[in-house]
Amino acid sequence: MSDIEEPGGHDGGELDGFRIGHVPHGVGAEVSDFATEWEDVTSATRVWERQVDEGYRVDLRVHVLRGDRLVDLAALHDFLAEYHERDPAGVELAEFAHPDGPGLIGEDEAFWLVEPGVAVDVLVDPEHHDPSALRATAEAVTRTATA
Repeated sequence: MSDIEEPGGHDGGELDGFRIGHVPHGVGAEVSDFATEWEDVTSATRVWERQVDEGYRVDLRVHVLRGDRLVDLAALHDFLAEYHERDPAGVELAEFAHPDGPGLIGEDEAFWLVEPGVAVDVLVDPEHHDPSALRATAEAVTRTATA
């Protein structure tokens, strides 16, 4: 059970030491939290999805990543390319100056290194949200005072 104050609203609650301060309008109200580990990196993940004719469609994902291999932005980029099974050179990314640390942003994904060993990855469905929704959501994911 998560502590979402307004499912599908503007606030996404707290996730593993981070506040999700903005959720785009139109994001599905089905919210799930997951904890996983892959390649020595743990992930606390919150997913927003909605029911469609074919089943469910994921609108928004926020991952808080923790692991020793996340030493810098390049290592984070490489990890995420493997994790999401993408060609690391196949996605156009621009520098992203998140308030919590250096990052990269593309059409459907923004990620940043908070400190060595801690990172955040935000993904939106590009068919339903434009890059400004991604940026607004990513910029509103910030460390809580207790993180």
